[in-house]
Amino acid sequence: MHTKTFDKQVAIITGAGQGIGLEIARELCKQGASVILNDVDEKLAEKAASQIADENGICLAMTGDASDISFIDEMVNEAVNKYGQLTIAIANAGITLFGDFLNYKKDAFDRVMNVNMAGTFFLAQAAAKEIIRQKSNGSILFMSSVTGHQAHKNLAAYSMTKAGIEMLAKNLVTELSQYNITVNTIAPGATLTERTNEDAEYEKTWSAITPLGRPANVKDIANAALFLVSPFSRHITGQSLIIDGGWTSISPSPY
Repeated sequence: MHTKTFDKQVAIITGAGQGIGLEIARELCKQGASVILNDVDEKLAEKAASQIADENGICLAMTGDASDISFIDEMVNEAVNKYGQLTIAIANAGITLFGDFLNYKKDAFDRVMNVNMAGTFFLAQAAAKEIIRQKSNGSILFMSSVTGHQAHKNLAAYSMTKAGIEMLAKNLVTELSQYNITVNTIAPGATLTERTNEDAEYEKTWSAITPLGRPANVKDIANAALFLVSPFSRHITGQSLIIDGGWTSISPSPY
């Protein structure tokens, strides 16, 4: 994409203190957007925003729970008050709590549902209301996973949220298209991040079972995200884009 593709655009990205969310924020800022960068971890959020500022990006850290409706409203209000509008919302925040189905606890289930599904739903709702009020075009992007398409051991609850998020994007086509708001989803596969790199065998394992011979890096995912919130995809909505090096085509288990 051309430099400054996102000039004068304003985005909220949740769960962006590191990993995929941070890279999306960084690339949006490089291309002219102003970004509200959220993370529940204050140190991560502040460090991430500072790094982007050092690269001459316009980025404001906001620490808080991305599933808290009142905090979501705060982020939307801050985007408008500080930057004049809101045009892009990316629901990146999510948690993965592994556990076998027969022994999965309700508190873990509730946490996964609340962060992954409720946080996504209500960020989309708040952002859509503001974009409609502005009478402008807008883009909403959800973060799914290949586990929303293929079964993965010990991820029944998590996988359910990711499949649900993709259905939400499809349903919102009926609700938001009349307002020129697109809603899409990206579904990353194995990706090298700070979290996955804690597993010394992660890259080796996923390189062996990924048809393209390696897991994704965060820029691979960010490139797809930027396309789906850019002017180049204004006629794409309700879609889910899998970014997995071909893994879901053959789906070998890492176990």
